[in-house]
Amino acid sequence: MTEGLFDLVAVPGGALSLRSREHGETFHPGIGPMEEARLLHVAQHCLAQRIPARGPFVIWDVGLGAAANALAVIEAIAHASGAPSVELRSFDQTLDPLRFALAHAAELQYPLPWKQQIERLIGDGAVQIGCVLWRIELGDFRERVRDCPAPPPSAVLFDPYSPAANPGMWTREVFRAIRERAGPECTLTTYSRSTVTRVNLLRAGWCVGRGAATGEKTETTVAATRIELLRDPLRRDWLERVRRSTAPGLRAAGMTARDIALELEGCPQMQLP
Repeated sequence: MTEGLFDLVAVPGGALSLRSREHGETFHPGIGPMEEARLLHVAQHCLAQRIPARGPFVIWDVGLGAAANALAVIEAIAHASGAPSVELRSFDQTLDPLRFALAHAAELQYPLPWKQQIERLIGDGAVQIGCVLWRIELGDFRERVRDCPAPPPSAVLFDPYSPAANPGMWTREVFRAIRERAGPECTLTTYSRSTVTRVNLLRAGWCVGRGAATGEKTETTVAATRIELLRDPLRRDWLERVRRSTAPGLRAAGMTARDIALELEGCPQMQLP
């Protein structure tokens, strides 16, 4: 039973979304689930341009939640003409948000066209929708990222609960583990624009840039295995934010913010003019 775990709430954009009572956080709190998923993830991964003529193309959906991100991907590419094979792996510790969304599909609207497919996904752990094979990977992502049999991703939708509510998912170690599993032409998108998140991505070996605005956020974050995949990479002047930061999460063992900024000066992208 998922009633009592979540509430339906209206976000500023007018759409309904879920709010977790346990974590005190609203899913896609600005412009609503599908609009945010399209802007933050689908558009910034340039899926239509990057999916090769011959698959498979692998997407990791880290933080399945109520499935808005996954469904936005499916909506965009599942029935495209001549689309190749795509594998979508959704990671989460629980299916409770998805079950709640399914039970309230009429109010939320966005799950309605996919009710049968979601039911099959919950029941079987996988479902084929057009060219997309959608699979669920349940468990603690910090462990699953290392031991699950999922193929290397070319796109990562990184959308767990916030660093304040779920700090263990936003560490250098987690981002490094994803980087080690990633394919050579991989991009990662996330709603967080915090200095700590960007520092942890950089220190984990990612190239990092500014991402698009999504309603209440003036910018988000995009990371990539190669700087050429970024539209707006962070430059050397951004390191001044690191030097000035007093965020507790920035402190590494025995390192000050200035120490970390000095380390990041050696990143290849910080050598760009």
